[in-house]
Amino acid sequence: MKKPVTHSFDELVQRHVARNPAFRDALLREAIEIMLAGDVDAGKAVLRDYIKGTVGFEKLAKATGTPSKSLIRMFGPHGNPQAKNLFAVLQYLQKQAGVHLRVTKRAA
Repeated sequence: MKKPVTHSFDELVQRHVARNPAFRDALLREAIEIMLAGDVDAGKAVLRDYIKGTVGFEKLAKATGTPSKSLIRMFGPHGNPQAKNLFAVLQYLQKQAGVHLRVTKRAA
């Protein structure tokens, strides 16, 4: 009997990010919204999947001047990114995606 092929959820998300531009843009927006809502760890996890499915940590390292190992740690479960580094990453990811995200007041 053949064993079904299984993939991790992270791999599934990364493949979907690579293939679907609308999903990719929504995932970037969601990662930032999660962090702004106060769940930094969940936001970092979503952003990590986004990075893996798009530019990758090596290219991001070159673009931001931050070593790839530092970026991987920064977006890992115990990472604590400095605002300067986080905003540099977000700026680059927005530029690469061709999107401009902004904070607006929600209607009551």
